[in-house]
Amino acid sequence: MEKKAGILMAISSLPSAYGIGDFGPRAYQFVDEISTHHLKIWQILPFNRLGYGNSPYQPHSSIAGDELFISPDLLVKEGLLTQADLSTISPHPEGVQYDATRAFKEPFLQKAFEAFQQSKSLKAEFATFAKENKWLYNYAVFMTFKKLNQMRLWLEWPQEHKNWIRDHQFDLSAHQAEIDYQQFLQFIFFKQWHQLRAYANAKGIQIMGDIPFYVGIDSIDVWENQEFFLLDEASYPTFIAGVPPDYFSATGQRWGNPLYNWQKMQENDYRFWVERLWANMQAFDIVRIDHFRAFDTYWKIPASCETAIEGEWIEGPAYHFFDAIYRQLPNLNLVAEDLGEMRPEVYTLRDHYHFAGMKIIQFTFDPHENNNDFEDRENMIIYTGTHDNQTILGWYQEQPHEVQQATDRYLEERGFTGSFSRKWVRFALSSIAKWTITPTQDLLGLDDSARMNVPGTIGAPNWQWQMQESPAWQEALANYGAWIKEYQRN
Repeated sequence: MEKKAGILMAISSLPSAYGIGDFGPRAYQFVDEISTHHLKIWQILPFNRLGYGNSPYQPHSSIAGDELFISPDLLVKEGLLTQADLSTISPHPEGVQYDATRAFKEPFLQKAFEAFQQSKSLKAEFATFAKENKWLYNYAVFMTFKKLNQMRLWLEWPQEHKNWIRDHQFDLSAHQAEIDYQQFLQFIFFKQWHQLRAYANAKGIQIMGDIPFYVGIDSIDVWENQEFFLLDEASYPTFIAGVPPDYFSATGQRWGNPLYNWQKMQENDYRFWVERLWANMQAFDIVRIDHFRAFDTYWKIPASCETAIEGEWIEGPAYHFFDAIYRQLPNLNLVAEDLGEMRPEVYTLRDHYHFAGMKIIQFTFDPHENNNDFEDRENMIIYTGTHDNQTILGWYQEQPHEVQQATDRYLEERGFTGSFSRKWVRFALSSIAKWTITPTQDLLGLDDSARMNVPGTIGAPNWQWQMQESPAWQEALANYGAWIKEYQRN
């Protein structure tokens, strides 16, 4: 089994003069940098249209992309903007400011749309894109209604907007310009993304995308497919998702996502999931499914409960689901996020389909973690941490002295020297696991001020970390490349 190394880096975290990382020149430079130093996998976070709390795991669509990632520089290259249009750029504060950046980019995107309407060649490309992506028009209508209703939850829209997806009675003609604009944004988004992905693939780099198990209530996924969710007569959730209480949360995590009506989904061979996964197959080389365990068992919380304490474990669709999916999508390349406390049946399900699982090695040394056995398997991806964890340095700094000592002793006895982050990255690379993926923050040796997300919390500073240009990045990458060669992952 070929062993590889990769990096976890959100698109939003790339350096940029425009307030957020995008698909432009800096992304291509990033591909060149990691390719030069023998990395073979670039794992990103979901880049769908952001919704509640600017979380990539609560998007307005599980297929459509967020126009924030469209590169103004590439719009100039495409002839849809001029260099003079970009002369108004001013320095932005450190870290991604989503609302301010969205407002800043909107005039550029509107101007590009006006130029697009005069381009016969691009409109011909768009016609092909629209024909191949049947989800596009309804998404454009959804976002048009969102904007008409000050971005409120679709359940709070006027009845004629709320019911359009079922009866198509509301006259859309007065809003056709906005609908066309929303379709244009998706066309440009995916045009830029597919060019970037093709460039990465040509450099020998695979892109790993990330698909949340659940979708948010404020999404076209639910609005368009209400029969596939456990909703009441007014379309509000009757049961919601989350996880039960554990060491880290006495009341559990109440995520609020509506639960799937698996029986109804089964009746049409899981069409909803097939379409989601097919779209992700077109966008990525590898697809990581977050919260994989819910295919085996999921925590069912009555929507009336304010916490996740009251709930019950329900068996998921498991083998029936994946048999149906692979019958329809035989080339789907999945990775299972199998972290946390699991019953043995989850691992049996994972291994039946030969899915690579995941291991977070900071859990191995955390005395409060129940998932701290270090099972070094080949068909596994080993991480120092993910977007939901502390940075490895942040974790170490918070540990009691005796845990720090035990960790240092373990690593040093095995020949790992240098800073704590450096020892940890090398330890991960030494595993027999087929892939090692390291978050950029851990390569840079950053503390928790660079943490990407704290589960169970909403809003700033979650999802705001952005890498700054510095010699430290080039040095860290050069070291990583040398270690990749040392542990024969090149």
